[in-house]
Amino acid sequence: MRMSNHRKRFSDLSEHEMLALAISSEEDDALIYRHWAELLRDDYPATAAVFEGMAEEENGHRRRLIDTYRARFGTAIPVIRREHVAGYYGRRPAWMMQTLSLEAIRNESALMEHDAAQFYARAAQASTDAATRKLLGDLAAAERNHGERAEELSEEHLTTAARAEEGAVAHRDFVLTWVQPGLAGLMDGSVSTLAPIFATAFATQDTWTTFLVGLAASLGAGISMGFTEAASDDGVVSGRGSPIKRGIASGVMTAVGGLGHALPYLIPHFWTATIIACVVVFVELWAIAWIQNRWMQTPFWRAALQVVVGGGLVFATGVLIGSG
Repeated sequence: MRMSNHRKRFSDLSEHEMLALAISSEEDDALIYRHWAELLRDDYPATAAVFEGMAEEENGHRRRLIDTYRARFGTAIPVIRREHVAGYYGRRPAWMMQTLSLEAIRNESALMEHDAAQFYARAAQASTDAATRKLLGDLAAAERNHGERAEELSEEHLTTAARAEEGAVAHRDFVLTWVQPGLAGLMDGSVSTLAPIFATAFATQDTWTTFLVGLAASLGAGISMGFTEAASDDGVVSGRGSPIKRGIASGVMTAVGGLGHALPYLIPHFWTATIIACVVVFVELWAIAWIQNRWMQTPFWRAALQVVVGGGLVFATGVLIGSG
């Protein structure tokens, strides 16, 4: 709050302050592009080369701005950054960018260029010096055309083979970060909660009690699976991605798997609720088999045998225990 009281409005910036802000902004953007290039270099070397090229573009803009500043105001450039100006566009910190997907990074890059173009257009309108106004207008046009420059760099570095390789890596990362832990959670939630839910159902024939047991089992299993997945592997060595993302995928899908056949017991009629719950279980188990076949390349007959037969045994165990 204290800092916000000392922030200056964009409209109140003098020309030398506006140029100083532009210099620091170009420097920051170049650092962001280099950070992305370093972050992507191992898995996406071609895209990393594109961001290296864009960082060089930003450095070229910075040098032109510095030359203009020195010609007009001397060598002492004041320290003015984005956070010092009220209403000025910001950038995410590095630790938030590390969790972005490749597509999200590309979208963020496009937004950066749009913001920079808007800034230069406004700055050009406020400038009273013809040479400075021309430079700022040229930079606004350059930022708008960065999409074309990115395409040129992409054509240079992202060959057909490179795109195919990066697509395979992106697919692998998606499977390891989201599909695999989510599938494990769905299997655990769908199968492990069958016995307690249906044992309670047939032992009490009370739909509300059965729902409460199912709710507790599903949410408890979801919390447990989520924390276990997140804490078991930080993803650095295994390359399985963000532990937070994996924990969310595993925890949410575990809870969903259990709640699927617990929610029907909100219906007060026991046999109606039980029949609907059995239909839901059937759909859940076959959905798991399909996901295994679609994303994990498991033969469908083997996935069906493992999941449907295993789930059927757990279901039968719950029914037998509850009936006895």
